[in-house]
Amino acid sequence: MADKKIEKNKLHFRVIRFLTESALKLHMKSPTLATAAAVYHTFFRECETEDYDPYLIATTALYLAGKVEEDHMKLRDVINVCYRTLHTDQPGLEIGEKYWAMRDSVVQCELFVMRMLKFTVKFDHPHKYMLHYLKSVCDWMEPSISKRIPIAKFAWGILRDSYHGPICLKYRPEHIAIAVIYFTLQLYGMEVPFSDEAEYRWWEVLSEDATEDELKGISSDILDIYELESSLQT
Repeated sequence: MADKKIEKNKLHFRVIRFLTESALKLHMKSPTLATAAAVYHTFFRECETEDYDPYLIATTALYLAGKVEEDHMKLRDVINVCYRTLHTDQPGLEIGEKYWAMRDSVVQCELFVMRMLKFTVKFDHPHKYMLHYLKSVCDWMEPSISKRIPIAKFAWGILRDSYHGPICLKYRPEHIAIAVIYFTLQLYGMEVPFSDEAEYRWWEVLSEDATEDELKGISSDILDIYELESSLQT
């Protein structure tokens, strides 16, 4: 049972990597990619992986997310980019029987996914919280530190990577944003100045119900994603 779960997690990781690569090629915005990943993870929380083609669900999630986030993409572009990303050794799709079959599959799958998610496809992502929290944390530090160590850049990268797992479904978005910053500071061995001497820890200032235990739990989930990625490379 444990081995089956590991293999399932590896499959979902590979599919989200495919989804991420396709979104970057389509120049989609970060919230659009986040919504696509959230749609994908929500769908497979409700359905068995073996019953559906995860790459079709991911392609559909990208197209649907573009509509939800008003980051509209032509369906033809989504299909072509996803096809080339998945089949790197094959030429691009020509307008023909294969293309129309894929187009029909995505159109039908879109309605099916919407129904499975009970038409709840709008998500509150950590991005807007991260934007403000990072500014606050960096303002508390010496300017030279922020210039020398790319805390913000690294944190944004970790946030994007976090969507390779279902973290976005397990925790509140503002707590994920804080945990990503917490995890980044831990990696660099840094502390927010005077945090130990203050009445409240820095994360409590940002969100009064954030606890260090939860931040450690989220950080552990993020670390699991990187360990899973490492296992795929060996």
